[in-house]
Amino acid sequence: MTLIRLAAALALAAPLPSRAAGKPEHPHVALAVGGRSLFYYLPLTLADRLGYFKDEGLDVEIADFPGGAKALQALVGGSADVVSGAFEHVVDMHAKGIRIQEFVMQDDYSGIVLGLSRAKAANWKSPKDLRGLKIGVTAPGSSTNIFVNALLARDGLGPDSVSIVGVGASAGAVAAMQKGQIDGISNLDPVITRLERSGDIVAVVDTRTAIGMKDVYGGAYDAGCLYAHTEFLKANPNTAAALARAMVRALRWLAKASTDQVIATVPPEYYGDDRETYRAGFEKNRAGYSADGRNSLEAVRHVYAILEAFEPEVKGKKLDLEATFDNRYVEAALQTGK
Repeated sequence: MTLIRLAAALALAAPLPSRAAGKPEHPHVALAVGGRSLFYYLPLTLADRLGYFKDEGLDVEIADFPGGAKALQALVGGSADVVSGAFEHVVDMHAKGIRIQEFVMQDDYSGIVLGLSRAKAANWKSPKDLRGLKIGVTAPGSSTNIFVNALLARDGLGPDSVSIVGVGASAGAVAAMQKGQIDGISNLDPVITRLERSGDIVAVVDTRTAIGMKDVYGGAYDAGCLYAHTEFLKANPNTAAALARAMVRALRWLAKASTDQVIATVPPEYYGDDRETYRAGFEKNRAGYSADGRNSLEAVRHVYAILEAFEPEVKGKKLDLEATFDNRYVEAALQTGK
């Protein structure tokens, strides 16, 4: 073992600080998210609304962006300390030489749905039928865009086979579809369920189910998570541990909560005057949340395989996938018993 590898192994083996070891080094955390009201980020909302961050001595300021790619830009640009976003971005950044690391998983399912207008859906047979269409995504480069690229790559098509349009993750996305500004949409709930219930789309690919996840990604997968620069985590282990404890606590609460309890906890603007659509959307997504916040190398490898199929920066590049995640913070949080 080289000295470098030995040092890395010793760093990973080092115990994390316990709750009693000290207060967070960085109590004011700037956290970026792309579409906070999406079910994809529900564990984050719950940790915030239930006061779990405050219980850990953290003041978490959540900045909401139109999509995950914008949240990533905030981290890279230095205006955010942590991102609640898609794990695909972690692997992509490693391929570009930027060391960021996942430290809490929120979702085992991506929950992304490709919906087409009824006219386009009538002719749907495979992703080849997307050629030439305008597809709305939360933001170009976000996980919803990656999802479209992955589908196209499976049929031998490149990302430029479709026109990608950023439509956000809320009312603007719904309006873009209803007004015919796009032919289809790659998005998440509650946006998708709202468009399904109004009859504006037909879901042709759906990863809110285990079958859909297996079909698109091939097996275990990493979706929504908390990630940060590796150096930030090393410099602020108490802060990272506190964030992990709050998020694991939220995941445990979510696993036991009723649908009514969830609706009573989220901000009212998440559902507005349509609680039933929000209820239906949540129930379609409930199975996809992480049970404990852990990551796995198997899931990471599936993410790499998806990106390697079409992403120029990843294609053919050998990456140290074990360096893209760190389960120690979650493992320590799981020992708290909360």
